Amino acid sequence: MPSSFRRRTVRPPSGSPKVVVVGAGFAGFHTLRRLERLLGPDQMTLSVIAPTDYLLYSPLLPEVATGVLDPRDIAVPLRQMLRQTSPVFGHVLDIDFRARTLTVLGRDQRTSLHEWDRLVLAPGSVTKEFDLPGVAEHARGLKTVEEATFLRNHVLAQLDLADTIPDTPERRSRRRELLTVVAVGAGYTGTELVAQMQHWMHGIADRWSSFGPEDVHWLLIDLADHVLPELGSRLGHHATNVLESRGVEVRLGVSVAAASESSVTLTDGDVIRTRTLVWSAGVAPSPLIAHLGLPTSEGRLLVNADLSVPGLEHVWALGDAAAVSDLSKPAISGEGRPIAAPTAQHAQRQGLTAAHNIAATIGVGERRSYRHRDLGLVADLGGMQAVAKPLGIPLTGPVAKFVARGYHLYALPSAAAKVRVASDWLFDSLLPSRVVQLDTVAVQDARIATAQSTQIYSGDIGQGVGENVTR
Repeated sequence: MPSSFRRRTVRPPSGSPKVVVVGAGFAGFHTLRRLERLLGPDQMTLSVIAPTDYLLYSPLLPEVATGVLDPRDIAVPLRQMLRQTSPVFGHVLDIDFRARTLTVLGRDQRTSLHEWDRLVLAPGSVTKEFDLPGVAEHARGLKTVEEATFLRNHVLAQLDLADTIPDTPERRSRRRELLTVVAVGAGYTGTELVAQMQHWMHGIADRWSSFGPEDVHWLLIDLADHVLPELGSRLGHHATNVLESRGVEVRLGVSVAAASESSVTLTDGDVIRTRTLVWSAGVAPSPLIAHLGLPTSEGRLLVNADLSVPGLEHVWALGDAAAVSDLSKPAISGEGRPIAAPTAQHAQRQGLTAAHNIAATIGVGERRSYRHRDLGLVADLGGMQAVAKPLGIPLTGPVAKFVARGYHLYALPSAAAKVRVASDWLFDSLLPSRVVQLDTVAVQDARIATAQSTQIYSGDIGQGVGENVTR
């Protein structure tokens, strides 16, 4: 722990049990929101520890990257939505389960010690990185507002620069490099980003004089057999056809071997000259989980059917950081039940279940196991194109688009956010696209490890933490 980190202690009000929720994503937010409805302020003291003062509705980040939505449209403020909850802004570094304390690194780079009687671990997930040469330095993710904003400005900057380079034989390679975007990962994030940004280019084509949207090379790559594997092969093939009809190159069964500032080397040996590498090759649980010393499955905390952590009293884990059995699906021979997918839909419902189980510990209601049949998944491909599978029914085209947008408006947990998002969608259909380049995020701050704060967990974060702290 750097010596510049000063320690201080926070003393929550005494009396009622102290419930501390780690993480304000879908799982943590909905745990607290339901607890506030189930219990009065005299029954439990609620706190949330999170790096930001908002819940980020991350499924709409591609539309922030294209400028269709303002970043604030999908940032739901915690203080306004959780009136009975005290927020603490920072990252949990260490948890002492015996002493029932946790150590938080705040925004001021000081640490504080917090006590708890009930603990909910919902720190979420981060972009899954691989130890590949150059990827950490040159790839950019799409999991935070900062990353979405940076990507939009970066792509515009590369295209603006390409517009100043003459299309001559000696400069053609450099120009092509600037006009190429490589996205790794053909799941929701990568597919939606490429599809929506490529469509967005047609709406702002008059920004550049020396090339058109058809000159921008979009490359989507993945090791999978088809794009959007979560939606099945039929919808995946339809999405591929939509992308390829627009000129997007989709390359499957291949991935990245190395990256540099101006190129990407693929596992088949091909070298792609580019200045833009978007990395969305899956997600991994928050690095905090690996430092807790608790049993995990593929990095996610093992939990019981009621989301409690085995062997620990009054500790629950949920969301992307927990391996929650999907009781709505039959057990697989020799493997048990499959694990619920790390989606916002599961995280939200797990938060509701956790809230009821926490309330049950003080005699309000009864414990329940987590069970939720997936309502279906959607992917917006820009324009009037989308694919969706509500309740198992495959949909494409404008109908799927209507379902996708309807689902997002339904899932946004704030009435004000619903109105703002719907208004921006309306304005985007009536008004010219916004193409102002605002360099508000520095290059170094857009690196995955910095933007998603995974670098704070490097080394032995638990060593010496919590010692000599005045309580």
